[in-house]
Amino acid sequence: MAELRFDSENSIFYLHSRPAREGAPTFVFVNALTGSTDHWETVVAPALRERGFGTLSYNFRGQDKSTFAKELDLTNGLIVDDLVRLLSEIDPHKPILTGLSIGGLFASQAYARGAPARGIVLLNTLREINPRIAWINEALPHYVATGGAALFMGLMMPLLTNPEFSSSVRSNYLVGPYAPLDPVHGHANLMRNSVETDWGFDWASLNLPVLSITGLHDRVFRDPEVIDRLFSLLPDARREDWDNAGHLLPLERPERLVESLARLGAEIEMR
Repeated sequence: MAELRFDSENSIFYLHSRPAREGAPTFVFVNALTGSTDHWETVVAPALRERGFGTLSYNFRGQDKSTFAKELDLTNGLIVDDLVRLLSEIDPHKPILTGLSIGGLFASQAYARGAPARGIVLLNTLREINPRIAWINEALPHYVATGGAALFMGLMMPLLTNPEFSSSVRSNYLVGPYAPLDPVHGHANLMRNSVETDWGFDWASLNLPVLSITGLHDRVFRDPEVIDRLFSLLPDARREDWDNAGHLLPLERPERLVESLARLGAEIEMR
């Protein structure tokens, strides 16, 4: 456990393990907006470390154990700047930036800003903001303001995840009573500012190995035509479509994700 401290109010919590095998890459995990290092560190990161890879997981400012000044807006640009700075400070060996959902966009934007990377993994990332997704993005902050994370996760979970996973966590969410999330809370800040995220990224500019994994049970963000078109722009890409998973791959199918990441890691290690 460590932190990158900017000043008395701002810091990044992170967990870093260098590769156990000389020449092995380090997987750098970039969260979704309501993510946590726990999503990676429960199964995925430990299993990759057992195979000799390095790992770096961290939380955005506003997420658990990472602090921020209350008057600060936690914007797209700030999140990407923080990732660039974290990579510069820690200097992980042969980093493979691995982002879940919007985290894949942040990883790609960081690379475009000069952050080092040997590869990028996009987990349910490729999308365009059409009217349906724009509605959802703009609605989520209102759900949080009304009933906290429990309300929006209770609404979204069966649409985001595979039926087996949804059934296994159902009792965690449909319980109430629901309480508004304080607007100064980090998650409220992140979600409020996420509406302005710039999704117009030039995917053709990713001139390094890219692995894109899509869960077919994602009924919220998956648009097959858009994924096909954006994937075709990637110069050096690999693709996996999983019929037994939805949006939250590290939670739904962590063992399968380990296998896919390890294959990419081995490929990059040999380069």
